[in-house]
Amino acid sequence: MGKVDENKKKKKEALFNTAYDLFTTKGINSTAISDIVENAGVAKGTFYLYFKDKYDIKNKLIAHKTNELFAAAGDALEASGIRGLEEQLIFIIEHVFHALTANKALLNFISKNLVMGALRSTLLTGENSGSDIYEKFLMLVDQDEHDYNDVDVMLFTIVELAGSAGYNSILYGEPLPIEEYKPFLYRCVRLIVKSHRAG
Repeated sequence: MGKVDENKKKKKEALFNTAYDLFTTKGINSTAISDIVENAGVAKGTFYLYFKDKYDIKNKLIAHKTNELFAAAGDALEASGIRGLEEQLIFIIEHVFHALTANKALLNFISKNLVMGALRSTLLTGENSGSDIYEKFLMLVDQDEHDYNDVDVMLFTIVELAGSAGYNSILYGEPLPIEEYKPFLYRCVRLIVKSHRAG
């Protein structure tokens, strides 16, 4: 990567980091673009090179943060040596839950502002995030000893279930605190995976 590209990357990261800090402390409605650029130390024109408005940076930031979460979980999974689709998916969910339990502001930001379709788009296609999450998921499916039907539906169902249930359990302890709830959730994930096995 050349120096110009490196500088662009640093400026975009500065805008992302600053916007995230402001959105999670002041709220999106109370944050102006001028606040973001001033705190990031970049010119206002630089902001518009990357983003249309503050809602565009918010949506891209959600995709960016979500991608970071799943990429870290994927890296940890590779290092773990765990095999079998059920166990691998549960490992990923566990890793993401651990990160979100430690960072409730991130969980609140992602979930409060997230249209599930945007998350689905990020996870299933990698759209707008430079992500290869979906490809990694397909690789896990291909490497499993079983064949599966309706793979996209399986992933969507697990993401929806784990996302909404995890949010309520981590933030509000409903229906149970997260550590008590995980066995019930993981049993459901196993059943979903088994229900999509071919034959």
